Parts: sequence; C-alpha cells; structure tokens
Amino acid sequence: MDTNSVPPAVRWAIAQWPAKAERGSVAAFCAQHSISRSVFYKILRRARLDGSIAALVPGSRAPRSRPRQVDQDKIATALKLRRELAAAGFDHGPLSVIDQMQRAGQEPPSRASLARYFQAAGTVVPEPRKRPRSAQRRFVYPAPNCMWQIDSFDWSLADASPGVVFQIVDDHSRMALASLAARGETSGAAIEVVTTAMDRWGIPVKFLSDNGAAFNPTRRGHTGRLVEFLRDRGVQPITGRPGRPTTQGKNERFHQTLLQYLRMQPPATALDHLQDQIDTFDDYYNHQRGHQAHRQAGNRMLTPWEAWQATAPADPPDPRSDRLAPLPPVVSSPVKPQGYLPPDVVTVVGQAGRATAHGTEYHVGTRHAGLNVTITQTSTTVTITQTRTGQRLRHYARPEPGTGYAGPNTHPAPEPEQLSTMS
Repeated sequence: MDTNSVPPAVRWAIAQWPAKAERGSVAAFCAQHSISRSVFYKILRRARLDGSIAALVPGSRAPRSRPRQVDQDKIATALKLRRELAAAGFDHGPLSVIDQMQRAGQEPPSRASLARYFQAAGTVVPEPRKRPRSAQRRFVYPAPNCMWQIDSFDWSLADASPGVVFQIVDDHSRMALASLAARGETSGAAIEVVTTAMDRWGIPVKFLSDNGAAFNPTRRGHTGRLVEFLRDRGVQPITGRPGRPTTQGKNERFHQTLLQYLRMQPPATALDHLQDQIDTFDDYYNHQRGHQAHRQAGNRMLTPWEAWQATAPADPPDPRSDRLAPLPPVVSSPVKPQGYLPPDVVTVVGQAGRATAHGTEYHVGTRHAGLNVTITQTSTTVTITQTRTGQRLRHYARPEPGTGYAGPNTHPAPEPEQLSTMS
C-alpha cells in the first residue's frame, strides 16, 4: 500500500502519534492496518513538517520538476507560424516550422513535441498507415548538374483556359532551376525552359524525363526535338519506365509543393500572371525554405541554394563525346489497309491527367490520375472508359495520325448520328 491509499482515519492516527511511543508499537500498528513502516514514517514526517491536517491529504504524484516540458510561449509561436505558412500555401509540417523558427534565431521544440502539440490543437490529422521515415530510401547524385529532372502539369487560368507548368529540378540540391507557364505541353516550350535553366546554371551531364512526346519519345521508336537539342550539347537524355512515375519522384514531389502554393493564390488571369506566381514560389523554395532532404544535426535543414553552394557542380559534358548510346532506329509503320482500326489500348492515366494511345496523348483529367483506362477508336471517335467498371470518362473526335495531343478544345466529340426515319 502506498501513502495515497491509506484511509484518512489511519493517517490521522499516525499524525497524532506520540513522540515517545512504546518500543514495538509502530510495528504492531502497521501490521494491524496492513501498511509498511516506510509508509507510516512518510505520513508521520509530513505531519511534523506541515501539520496534522496536511497529513490527511494525499500528496501529489506529479514530479517536482519537468526538465523536458516545452515552453508554452514556444508552442504558441509554432502554432502561429504553422497557420501563417498554411495560409500562404507553403509546407507547414513540424520540420518546416522548426526550420523557419531556426532561421528567425529561435530555439524550437523537437519534431516529436511539435507533432504532439499540433495534433492536440486539432491542426493535423494523424495518419497511422503512412509509411515511416525509416522505410524511405533515397538515391541522390553526388553533385549539382549531375542530373536534372523535367516534368509538367496542367493548370487552368481564371477564365478556364488551359495552361501547363514546366519545372526543372536538380537531383542533388533540389534547386528549382527554371519554371515556365505555357499554353500546352509542346517540345518548343520544353526546349525554352531547358534553355533558360542552362543559361542560369550550366549544362547537366544527364537529363531525366518521362516518355511524353514533348520530352523523350525514344521508347516509342522515334526521336524528339528536345532529345536532339540535349544530345547536340553532349547531355545524355534518359527516361523512366512507362507507368513508373516514381522514377521522377523528386519532380513529382516538387509538383505537390507548388500545387499547394498555387491553390492558395488568386486565379491567374494570364500566363504572365501565372509565371509571376511561379517565380515568387521558386525564389522562396530555393532561398527561404529548408529542404527535408538536406537535414543536418539538430533538425537544421539547408535550402536548395545552400545545398547547391556546398558542393562544386559537375563538369559540363563534351558535346563531341561519343559515349552516348545511339538512338534506336526509327521504324517506319507499314501502310494500313483501308478502314483499319487500331487495337484497344489499356493504360494508366498519368499525374498530368493524360493517357497515351498510338502516339497521341488524350486529356482525361487529373482527378483520374493513376486510374486504369481503355482507349477505343472507331472510324470517327475515340472513347476512354474505366477498365474495371466500363464507365465512360471521355469521348473525342478521332484525331489525324501523328497528332500529339487531343482534348475537349482541340477534338470535341462529334455530333451523334441521326437515325433514319425510313427504317
């Protein structure tokens, strides 16, 4: 029995214990009331120090000091900073808040402490099924300019007109090397943003992209303008396997950060307006936001610009080098018979909301990203359905052979055929 479970009557008897009690009386009293002698003397000591009445009240079990208790002012500051970052559209998790507090010269609580307080304040939803950080494996090139990654995503303007945002990221430092707001995903726009990045940061050794027609259609059996542009400068263009967007994971993650920011901004009224928003974000991303891939001791994180400066960039490639693997030969397609219909294609909708069949990219919608779809062609139409359920998602006029992109504005669905009244 501990001191807090001793009945009040027993506590009062101990508090009144005479100073000169008979020898053995304490042992007999403890045996009678089923308490230990240490409990007896603890209550007696408190009665003689604080009075008999104080001995009737069980003592607090709280520790005398809490050396690991977090200063409430720091928690209030962290919660305020989290709200400000979220309102601006920037990352606002515990590590991002810690980084911003450190850059302001403040001593932040630990990541675990902030995570607990954010959850207690109702500002975060626990995700117990989320993969732990220890399960993450990263591959990083040893220096800037060893490899760049390019990708794009759709972003509509205020008047609902379509737009595309191109992004180039350095694999080592995570620097946002260049971004471009364009009307569509074309090889001309891709070359423009790559040229901007090269003018600013030099020429990379390797260049990673997906297999889109605007980037690198080599796996489809033909070259592309961007591939030729890169090879003329000695750059080795490489692609991920089709249907494996995780190969471009660094750029895909960059998309999420920029999209989070753009959703908090007023809708852009023109491409120039959208470009200004992206440039503002890139400046913050490169110079003010510590990147979790560059965590140092004490949870301090380097910005992409700091990581770029910490290591000398790789030497630029030699445009005359013959080390590059030759492009695969372009295979000419045989002449198709009259009335030929290509076979159905089962594919996956990409992160940009597009699916490819027979060399043409079709707009499906970003809400269907990752969905398995079947693309069926007739003599006049193209229908895109969900493979599992058969639900029709899109219906377009059949494009001409060699068309790179088909969407609602470029290939609207044909008028339904009218049934004859003579039948």
